[in-house]
Amino acid sequence: MSKFDKLLHRIRSLDKSLRFDELRKVLEFYGYSMSGPSGGSSHKTFRKEGHNPITIPQHEPIKIAYILLVKAVVESEEEHEENN
Repeated sequence: MSKFDKLLHRIRSLDKSLRFDELRKVLEFYGYSMSGPSGGSSHKTFRKEGHNPITIPQHEPIKIAYILLVKAVVESEEEHEENN
């Protein structure tokens, strides 16, 4: 199992030790691009055309609500791949 597969497994199992950079890696893999405000906010927004934006604060530890958002993206992308 590759490192990326292990990361996806951790997201599916809602591992509370996930870091912001790991979530960013997964979202960017699925075509989301990250942007942040020019001011002092720690919130980063991930955007992909045709999908709702996802905003995640760049804090450690990541709250479960944000992991659930990324898990929904992973499941949606896997379902889309299976249908093609």
